[in-house]
Amino acid sequence: MRAYAFDPSLSLKLDTAEVNEIEYTLPWEDLEKGPVGSYIEVIDYDPTIDRYYEAVDLNEPYILVENGIRPSESNPKFHQQMVYAVAMTTIKNFEKALGRKVIWSTRLLSDTTLYEEYVEKLRIYPHALREPNAYYSPHKKAILFGYFRSKASSLDIQMPDAIVFTCLSHDIIAHEVTHAILDGIFRHYNEPTNPDVLAFHEAFADIVALFQHFTFPEVLKHQIARTRGNLKNQNLLGQLAQEFGSAIGGYGSLRDAIGKVNPKTKEWEPAIPNPQDYKRTMEPHVRGSILVAAIFDAFLSIYKNRVADLLRIATGGTGILPEGELHPDLVNRMAKEASKAAKHVLNMCIRALDYCPPVDITFGDYLRAIITADIDLIKNDDQEYRLAFIDAFRKRGIYPTGIKTLSIDSLKQKELDIKFHKSNQGRSFSSNIDMNDTTKEYMAILNKYLKEYGDDIKYVTERSEIYRITTEYIRGNYDNPSGLVQGLHQRWAITIEEPGTESLSEMTGLAFHPGFENLGIKTDDQFYFPRFSIQNLRLLSRVGPDGNLLNQVVFSIFQKSGVVMNMDGTIGHFIPEVDPVPPNGFVMYGGCTLLFDLDDNSLKYIISKPIIDVEKYRLDGKYEVDEDRVRAQYNFQFNEGLEERSLYSKYFGVGLNNNFNEPFAMLHNH
Repeated sequence: MRAYAFDPSLSLKLDTAEVNEIEYTLPWEDLEKGPVGSYIEVIDYDPTIDRYYEAVDLNEPYILVENGIRPSESNPKFHQQMVYAVAMTTIKNFEKALGRKVIWSTRLLSDTTLYEEYVEKLRIYPHALREPNAYYSPHKKAILFGYFRSKASSLDIQMPDAIVFTCLSHDIIAHEVTHAILDGIFRHYNEPTNPDVLAFHEAFADIVALFQHFTFPEVLKHQIARTRGNLKNQNLLGQLAQEFGSAIGGYGSLRDAIGKVNPKTKEWEPAIPNPQDYKRTMEPHVRGSILVAAIFDAFLSIYKNRVADLLRIATGGTGILPEGELHPDLVNRMAKEASKAAKHVLNMCIRALDYCPPVDITFGDYLRAIITADIDLIKNDDQEYRLAFIDAFRKRGIYPTGIKTLSIDSLKQKELDIKFHKSNQGRSFSSNIDMNDTTKEYMAILNKYLKEYGDDIKYVTERSEIYRITTEYIRGNYDNPSGLVQGLHQRWAITIEEPGTESLSEMTGLAFHPGFENLGIKTDDQFYFPRFSIQNLRLLSRVGPDGNLLNQVVFSIFQKSGVVMNMDGTIGHFIPEVDPVPPNGFVMYGGCTLLFDLDDNSLKYIISKPIIDVEKYRLDGKYEVDEDRVRAQYNFQFNEGLEERSLYSKYFGVGLNNNFNEPFAMLHNH
């Protein structure tokens, strides 16, 4: 399907026009006018003039024969085609890396019997706003694109007052679709509990948009030839939203992973990593750019290693290329290596999501997730991809907490030795965590239940059916004629009621012990156990390059604690949704990701953002909240003396008195 590789501005330049109009290769699906498919529906309504534009019919024979409508800034039907092509390309890349179907974030309901509603299609509005903005709306489950008049800083950059459409930028479309996909995996990554959370949302969306550039063969060859194979020099592949950046008065692209144009000299300058930036920078986009630069730097190191032999052959071992244009064969081979490396890096970044905590993510958590996910799938790291990531993060001062040394072994999440076996006597159990017999029995039953889920969903391809089965396994089956079949939530809850199962608190870092209400945890509406929710139940089926097969089930447990920072520095509690919010009161989110290996019959990882202080419990048996997490969140959201305080209150208000439900609308407002 025909569309722009970047945005319309590059089609007006002699050196890029030939590579900017490309054809996207998409999976075939029956489409209604819009286009409306199984994942998205494009609705072209412009509320500023109260007008619906005629919807494109991509099944029309003439359009099919031409591989879509010819790229045009003035044709709304092409705008509809463009957003569809890029959105489906982004979805395809996620599904390939994750090994499962993309499912959008559900719509939460006030009806407690239903709780949430399945969202079949993400809505996309190409002309929703008359302003320099585009954003994903978690509330509307839609992406809204704006258009505006250019305010270019110089007449030689862009025509004055030219209309700029954000829906014609590959980078902006891919960025917003990634926000939507990430929201479907981790709903609470919209909750800014530390400076990294929203910065991660922005950075991850940029990373996906950036590395999709490397899937365009002609563009890649063009830029390899232009930079003579050195992608550390200024090039289109490392830039995002060129036209938008110029149209809002900037110089060059909106963001650049490897450098930027100096506004004084108007010359491009390479970026030099500064570890102090991560300590000082709090604005989400700028902070997120540090993570993007680290990922792109890791890619450049990997690419350099992959083409080193080609350069030795081409230069007779000197490493110095002769003057003039590169030989086309060398360009093709270097482009092939760059594309392969970029796809590997993008897959690593996407796969890592399943190894992240469900709340309060930091850049350090993400590095650990990248390393752990890659080790699980690919045992032999011949190209030293993992070392390239560690080195790039280190240069920018990004270090995970809770490790003593910076190495691949220490960054990998600690594997649990909780295995479930069959013996002549029935089930047997081995664990390196001290559990009583009740907890052991429960964990074995839970493992069996998750294997049943994996078997039931393994060959299901219809997204709505995947959602139905998954929801049933979480909540139980109320329609079963023989009675209620208990779901994952109820099975966990019943175990909490058993005496002596406090080891669940130690394992997860969450409050599953008597006296949980003293830590600001709400009691369940029907029974005496703490309120919690089960989220993100999913089956992972992946095959590594060496044939290594992974069959795993992952789910998250989520919990809320009402916390008060008293004037004397002590920590108090209130019950969210029950007690009025006291001064300096806020909700601390706790959660953990549990990963079960179906082939090994084991609980392999628990990746936790704890509510309780696990170490204190192990030392003296006392249950108290994790003071480090409490103080870190308080300083971010309330402390008047910190720079990030003003940014947080500007975007989101303070504590629980915040009714703002469109975080990306504010973040993306330029």
